[in-house]
Amino acid sequence: MEKHTFHIPVMGIGYTVDSPLKVAAYGINSVISLVDDILLEKLRKYYSDLNNIKYIEISDKTIDYRALRVTAYLNMMNSLIQEKIHKLKSTSTLKCHSLRDYIKHLPYNSELKFRLQNSTDLNEVRELIQQNLVQGTIDVNIMTKVDKTNYYNKEALPVEYNDAHAALRGYAKSDLASSIVFSAGMNPRLYNYLESFDDFYPNENGIIKKKIILKVSDYRSAIIQGKYLAKKGLWVSEYRIESGLNCGGHAFATDGFLMGPVLEEFKTNKEDLYNTTYELFSKAIIAKERIVANTKPKLKITAQGGVGTSEEHQFLLEHYQLDSVGWGTPFLLVPEATTVDEHTLSQLANAKEKDLYLSNISPLGIRFNNLRGNTKDDKKIENIQKKRPGSACPKRHVALNTEFKKEGLCIASREYQYLKIQQLEENESLTDTQRSKEINKVTEKSCICVGLGTTALLKYNINTKTEGTGVSVCPGPNLAYFDEKVSLSSMMDHIYGKINILKNNHRPHMFVKELGMYVDYLKEQITDISETITKQQEKSLNRFSNNLLQGITYYQNLFKTKWNIVVEQNQAILDELTLKHHQVLQLQTKLQEKNKELWTLTL
Repeated sequence: MEKHTFHIPVMGIGYTVDSPLKVAAYGINSVISLVDDILLEKLRKYYSDLNNIKYIEISDKTIDYRALRVTAYLNMMNSLIQEKIHKLKSTSTLKCHSLRDYIKHLPYNSELKFRLQNSTDLNEVRELIQQNLVQGTIDVNIMTKVDKTNYYNKEALPVEYNDAHAALRGYAKSDLASSIVFSAGMNPRLYNYLESFDDFYPNENGIIKKKIILKVSDYRSAIIQGKYLAKKGLWVSEYRIESGLNCGGHAFATDGFLMGPVLEEFKTNKEDLYNTTYELFSKAIIAKERIVANTKPKLKITAQGGVGTSEEHQFLLEHYQLDSVGWGTPFLLVPEATTVDEHTLSQLANAKEKDLYLSNISPLGIRFNNLRGNTKDDKKIENIQKKRPGSACPKRHVALNTEFKKEGLCIASREYQYLKIQQLEENESLTDTQRSKEINKVTEKSCICVGLGTTALLKYNINTKTEGTGVSVCPGPNLAYFDEKVSLSSMMDHIYGKINILKNNHRPHMFVKELGMYVDYLKEQITDISETITKQQEKSLNRFSNNLLQGITYYQNLFKTKWNIVVEQNQAILDELTLKHHQVLQLQTKLQEKNKELWTLTL
């Protein structure tokens, strides 16, 4: 039985890379990114030295080094957490520091917390811990599309050595009993590879050692991916719904589907989702002659993205019947839970709304929530000013562009940007204005696959000769309303409504904040149309805006009927919704006028 109603999602590459070691003993689930095996190997050495564990380097000369590094790191983390829990269960005094920490970090309204706090009998305390202690899971995250082909002696290796495949294999061969989170959409080849590992299938008791979580932004994506996996006898144990734009890191703008209506759709269709996928799953298990469990698998629905108050947290749990709510960005200000170097921590604590923006810096070509003035972007600007745009590409995790080399280049790399700029300068069909605009698009990209992990190296004083000292950071816009470093217990008390750590009384409701981001996104898309609009573009933008209007109507009904449950300032929210409705209608009119204008110009 899980003790907490929140989880800590993956953040960047380095920000939650060792979070399980910090919070799992308190029953908190957190997620590690498996993008950067080099970072994992450096941290394995760091923690091995710190804990007097024998360390044997896994060299990149070994053909399967990426998978081996992932397995070794996860096993080490698991072992260290088990050691922590063993010490807690073996506590010899009621004044034990680890025992006091454990009690402090339980939910404030927990019956176990009440009994532990009021017990004066050490044997009773031990028995309570033995019976009730639940370890937080060491979950892992793989971005499905970051699956670069790898080469050995200039020959392409088989697909199982691709980046995401190797990371999956590393996790599958680890000791962990936890979950793997797949984000960034569907990768059929990667999903097919799951079939190779027994740990993803249930045993006779229905227990799945390694569960599958799909991070999705809409119901359609969930049902398509869930059915695809179910047909292979693979059960999706959790659908993790994330706001399309109001989140940290990469932002996937949906077709104007807002978080509230999406959650409502999952709530309404959860039983159908379960029954549809379970029927396919059962048939596949039998067809594969796998063990038919004597119990049915469970299905969880969770959500994350922009939540910032206990009121929002509780409403999501109760109204949408969620199993857990993800709190990401606020935990960047909790050193007991995440890993952030001091300079970046100071930047995050002082960040205001104007400092947080939806950028185009990601070399994956996906919008990216960014912090102005981060040191990696500063270095990028410095390189541009020196007329040497781009970065060194020491890790090549997103070297996916094959325009100039079959082995692939990262479009944030110096090599790619040199070649691309040269190509643009030689293109005589471009006007000077068009050429300048295209070159700016090229040089805007930043080396985030290195920058998002460097924070951990700086925090632990690990050598950064290969990576440099530039740090990329990817908070969601919600960070603007959290303005100081806080303890883990304070953040948990805030989540559970015991205290309020927010000093800014003007924080918009999470649904309204997301809506504003979607309206701004729509405005940007329409404004950027400078040439003849295609029928497909027009149809897409009209669909986007109509979905926004439907979402606004949903929210208007929601806040009218949930007057005393959601927030005290419902009328202000309703007024804001009316304003956003008007703005979307204006943008639709602007789109029609622009389309007519461009059509006239082509005659």
